[in-house]
Amino acid sequence: MPRLKDLIVLNLPTVGRHLASVRLVQLTLLICAGALLSACANTNTDETAAWSEAKLFTEAKDKMAEGDFDKCGKYFEKLEARFPFGPYSQQAQINSAYCFWKAQEPAQALVQIDRFIKLHQGNPNLDYAYYLKGLITFNDDLGFMGKLTGQDLSERDPKAAKEAFEAFKVVAERFPNSKYAPDAIDRMRYIVNSLAEADVIVARYYFQRGAYLASANRAQLVIRDYDRAPAVEEALYILVQSYQALGMNDLSSDAMRVFKLNFPDSQIFKTGVRVQKERRWWQFWVTK
Repeated sequence: MPRLKDLIVLNLPTVGRHLASVRLVQLTLLICAGALLSACANTNTDETAAWSEAKLFTEAKDKMAEGDFDKCGKYFEKLEARFPFGPYSQQAQINSAYCFWKAQEPAQALVQIDRFIKLHQGNPNLDYAYYLKGLITFNDDLGFMGKLTGQDLSERDPKAAKEAFEAFKVVAERFPNSKYAPDAIDRMRYIVNSLAEADVIVARYYFQRGAYLASANRAQLVIRDYDRAPAVEEALYILVQSYQALGMNDLSSDAMRVFKLNFPDSQIFKTGVRVQKERRWWQFWVTK
């Protein structure tokens, strides 16, 4: 029977070969890890890292001209971050807002344009900045599905419409000679009419469900706040009907008198439906 020390001597070569194999595996793993890290580093290399401010601005403008709005937004954003006090910084900020808006990223576009407005109140492009903010918000509340289905602005949350209105209002009031002022005013008219229409939809909903006091109150709100909007015709109609349902005959007669004075040719009391034209944002119904 072999002694313990003989067993140890006999197994030493085997142990040595095993240790060598382990070291070889470890070395192979280290080499693979290094290669993997190197590949990742190459993948994440920023092609714009060595570009000058002028080159980055030129490339961004080229991408914008080509309609590559996703890339041009990122280029302008990088330019502003790397050269915050350079000659192209302010223009890059407002351009990035435009690119993000066209790339269907309104939230990021609003962040950029709000920052521009806050930091550059003396910029000669401030009228355009407010106009662009209005456009971003104006189109954001339409959304992709809204455009696809033809859903009207009046059928959605009015918060975005009101924000767009305020931005366009700044253009119209602070920059009346701006080339963007006429279109801003036109869009303000559309928004006002749409907000009035939204309240009429609510008043109609209340009336159809027998909540006549609520429908009368909402109709009065339309008449008070949007007195020149086309939706006032239906608001007065709902008001007359609501007062009748509530047994307030004197108020109903007064409302009817106002209705006939303002809409003598209306057929809504015969048909129960107000005649509406096909709606587009550039079509306005404000009475001259």
